[in-house]
Amino acid sequence: MAKEQNEKENAAIAFEAASEITEEQYMEQLSEQHRIRIEKLNQLKAEGKNPYEITKFPVSAKNAEIRAEFDKYENETVSVAGRITSWRDMGKANFIDIRDSSDRMQVYVRIDDVGEESFKEFKKWDLGDIVGITGFVFRTKRGEISVHAKEITLLSKSLLPLPEKWHGLKDKEERYRKRYLDLIANPEVKDTFIIRSRILREIRSYLDNLGYVEVDTPVLHTLEIGASARPFVTHHNALDIDMYLRIETELYLKRLIVGGFDKVYEVGRIFRNEGMDATHNPEFTSIEMYQAYTDYFGMMDLIENMYRTIAVKICGTDTVSYRGTDIEIGKPWTRMKMTEAVKKYAEVDYYGWATDEEARAAAKAKNLEIGEAATKGDVLIAFFEEFVEDKLIQPTIIYDYPVENSPLAKRKADEPAFTERFEYFIYASEFGNAFSELNDPIDQRERFVRQVEQRRKAGGTNAQVDEDFVTALEYGLPPTGGLGMGLDRFVMLLTDSASIRDVLLFPTMKTLPNEKG
Repeated sequence: MAKEQNEKENAAIAFEAASEITEEQYMEQLSEQHRIRIEKLNQLKAEGKNPYEITKFPVSAKNAEIRAEFDKYENETVSVAGRITSWRDMGKANFIDIRDSSDRMQVYVRIDDVGEESFKEFKKWDLGDIVGITGFVFRTKRGEISVHAKEITLLSKSLLPLPEKWHGLKDKEERYRKRYLDLIANPEVKDTFIIRSRILREIRSYLDNLGYVEVDTPVLHTLEIGASARPFVTHHNALDIDMYLRIETELYLKRLIVGGFDKVYEVGRIFRNEGMDATHNPEFTSIEMYQAYTDYFGMMDLIENMYRTIAVKICGTDTVSYRGTDIEIGKPWTRMKMTEAVKKYAEVDYYGWATDEEARAAAKAKNLEIGEAATKGDVLIAFFEEFVEDKLIQPTIIYDYPVENSPLAKRKADEPAFTERFEYFIYASEFGNAFSELNDPIDQRERFVRQVEQRRKAGGTNAQVDEDFVTALEYGLPPTGGLGMGLDRFVMLLTDSASIRDVLLFPTMKTLPNEKG
């Protein structure tokens, strides 16, 4: 009760602080255009013509549809709606462009057709206003498909001016922060997100047709697992416990395989409290899929075929251009063990190291920074990251990872220092990660314990062993192949987008000083 009372008092104080400024003072802070538009709105309200009271408008056709099927619509009456994006004033006859979600449409508005009173109101409208038009379709003398207005309605008032017509919204930071304005000023941006939606739909269709079942698992977890990714922490008031936004969907999905599902997948929003760059955002979308009675080779075939199928459906070809390079998704992907890749590109032979000390010496000879206790596996990973990754331009599967960085993958029976794990790379970037899933509960718990110990030594963590997951494994997980792919990077590839921010509608951004509370 005390906590609730404090929250109410804080809210009241905040409201009073926000209410200290008068309407007159507020208007004085605004730009001239902003102030003029608010005054126009107040005039409309005073006249009983408040556009915000309109609840619907009977749109009968989209602009793109009218353009594509002009012969069908010519001289027919239509109702269209959209935002005014340009205006050509010719006295008693005006041309405006309105843009809906599909395209632009020119509208001819003449005083003799809409009436003197409506035309007078129309002349007070502004660029950015959202309007409804009813009229007939025709083609101007210059050949422009247009709508000749008979009735006009102001549906929503734009109180802020749009970016300048010829300059648009070019600043990328501003575009990411105000995606709604980006979409208005640069309508072609919407195409990327329409393609994103199509890609997701095709992935679902592909997996559904293979018998996979889409499921949902918890976003809020009650413990911080020992994985290297740092979680975001929140607090559950009713339970009075800290909770963690998920950094993966893996452990819950494998619980479902234990429970009897053969094939499951989840399109999951993932949260990692880490850095940001061209391929990383703290909030992103992964698709994880798990299949009983197969291994990592089965998942290799699955992802290759999925990429080929979806590339053709989305792009019409299985060779796509990315940053000026043709990426040949359709050709058989190169498959190399990590040891083979390091030997090829770094000219270092893992099997030539008899001891960890020899491996560390080889690393120092190549000026690699490694820990004093680094093992042969640690050194192999360091060589791969330094000398191999940036060479993997065409689709490449790197498999058989050291056990040191693969706590959830099954060991290779004939070489227990390695696991049945692969990652696939395109244009020098990792796009997905897969395992033959570890189903030995004793081995799994031992790895979890070591992982948690390492995290706690590093400090700043409440990492714990997920004992419930180990318990699930004790009931028996069948041989299982699992794979996680980054949806955002796949969309970047198929839309030729340089930054992950270009394929996220609302990427994470640093708060500006004037946005802070």
